[in-house]
Amino acid sequence: MPFLEQLSPTQQFLLFSTLKIVAAIFLVLLPMVAYSVLAERKISAFIQDRVGPNRVGPFGIWQPLADGLKSFLKEDFTPAHVRKVYFWLAPALSLIPAFLTVAVIPFGSFLGKQKMVIADLNVGILYTFGIVSLGVYGIVLAGYAANSKYPFLGGIRSSAQMISYEIAMGMSVIPVFMLVGDLNLSQVINYQSGGAWLVFKQPVSFFIFLVAAFAETNRLPFDLPESETELVGGYHTEYSSMKFALFFMAEYANMITSSAMMVTLFFGGWTLPFGGLDQPASTLAGGLVHIGIFLGKIVVLMVVFIWVRWMLPRFRYDQLMDLGWRRFIPVALANILATAVVLWLQGAK
Repeated sequence: MPFLEQLSPTQQFLLFSTLKIVAAIFLVLLPMVAYSVLAERKISAFIQDRVGPNRVGPFGIWQPLADGLKSFLKEDFTPAHVRKVYFWLAPALSLIPAFLTVAVIPFGSFLGKQKMVIADLNVGILYTFGIVSLGVYGIVLAGYAANSKYPFLGGIRSSAQMISYEIAMGMSVIPVFMLVGDLNLSQVINYQSGGAWLVFKQPVSFFIFLVAAFAETNRLPFDLPESETELVGGYHTEYSSMKFALFFMAEYANMITSSAMMVTLFFGGWTLPFGGLDQPASTLAGGLVHIGIFLGKIVVLMVVFIWVRWMLPRFRYDQLMDLGWRRFIPVALANILATAVVLWLQGAK
């Protein structure tokens, strides 16, 4: 294109990076967040033998738009007793980390000459865990800012829960990078394109990561920070209107980014082990197919998130902590040691 040829390499990089950010957030992540809520309501209705949303548009497909409009039009009420600055800041702090995590996830191979990743960092996984750890501040601030007992208990629960399971989650991926030999997420996908997906080589790592993802996203059976049977609504009890919707969006955005991370680490990313779909695309159509494969795998894992919510009862808090500290961390350590021994034996040969 003549316009692109007139730009310097730096200007081209900035242009394509901006386009990828806009596409990833506004054309992929936000629509997936909206329709994940609809999928949750439809699947739960199916499990409970109900109809579910079916009034707004054919099969209820415009329900997310109606819900979004309702959130903007509802009264934005701020109780008099809250700490206002923190009260307003907390919803944004919950949502932003989920969007930032998307930057390092390779959601395709190539589209034209552009790699389908916003920032192909050599330490992509370290960036991911660093950003994810910021999400707890939004929930803790919400509980503190509400200046009320139930929200405060929800915030305290969330801080202990997310810190505990971040340790297990971080340790679970160490064997993966021991096998790959690189912290770059694109290299993780390249490693899997030449052989079996890492879910088959590291099933223990995948299981720990999956369960920790439920705890990190505050999903049932680990939704203790907002347990309605004990804490009314937990950390977001005092919120209404769009502020409450931001917490709601943050939960689903975190589910999507967790699913995307599991697809990248354990399910081959944009690859499929047949039809030549395990190699980088050389055409525009091939690049779009790879993006479709990646999104399709995310959808499957999102259904798992939703299905588990309606199948398992909520854990008690002591059971949650016991599982994280006394079960998962020792198992993750043993898995690291076993992987190191296997790699040492292979190297000795």
